Amino acid sequence: MALIDHHDGVLFDLDGVLYAGPEAIPGAPEALAELSRRGRQCAFVTNNASRSAADIAEHLVELGIPAHADQVYGSAPAGIKLMSSHVPAPAKVLVTGSDSLRALCRQAGYTVVESAEDAPDAVIQGFEPTIGWTDLAEASYAINRGAQWFATNLDRSVPRERGIAPANGALAEAISFATGQRPRAAGKPEPEMFAQAAEALNLSSPLVIGDRLDTDILGGNRAGFTTALVLTGATTEAEARRATGDEKPDTMLSTLADLFSGENPTPGQS
Repeated sequence: MALIDHHDGVLFDLDGVLYAGPEAIPGAPEALAELSRRGRQCAFVTNNASRSAADIAEHLVELGIPAHADQVYGSAPAGIKLMSSHVPAPAKVLVTGSDSLRALCRQAGYTVVESAEDAPDAVIQGFEPTIGWTDLAEASYAINRGAQWFATNLDRSVPRERGIAPANGALAEAISFATGQRPRAAGKPEPEMFAQAAEALNLSSPLVIGDRLDTDILGGNRAGFTTALVLTGATTEAEARRATGDEKPDTMLSTLADLFSGENPTPGQS
């Protein structure tokens, strides 16, 4: 029996699982097509806060993967929800991140400011590839002056088309060095986005597929779901076999094609 036969849907990470930068992971579009043929529902659970759900869905469609914005569960809305529980709108917020994150803050009723000189009540940080030193410095100034600090996620690295690159968590470390503080963080490995996606699709036995132990697998395990690490992204097989506790995946996949094969080696098997 194939692995997918035990599950009524799949919750996918994106970077390193379905695509790397602008290119699809080989075999990913075909795997999604086969899941659709078998009647399995899919959702996309991502810590990428640099693009809107609509933009992510559009990118997936361009890669040959059918997707709609309402299938995308991202860390940007989760980060804003976390911030709202500590700093209610219409407080002033400095966004260290994308235009999409700024738009979501405005939609939530926040007053988005551009400088620490505007005395923001909070800083929210999300991944954006064009962030530079001046952006990190501005956030540091605001935090050192008393602004509360939130992060959409703390991923340390992100797979890109040329290899592994620093992600939001790595950039947050720079601000931590300048402020001596740590942000409150949403997104994976917290279980909420996985639970929201499974509930929305009415899944009783979802499979979580990711390429990172400390975010995808940890978050999926915390949500109480079966987890599979796919070896097309940030984590090697050796690293997966050394994983313990809630970072240990239930199974490993060489590629997404293994979803449909009858054998799926679990960590620790030879």
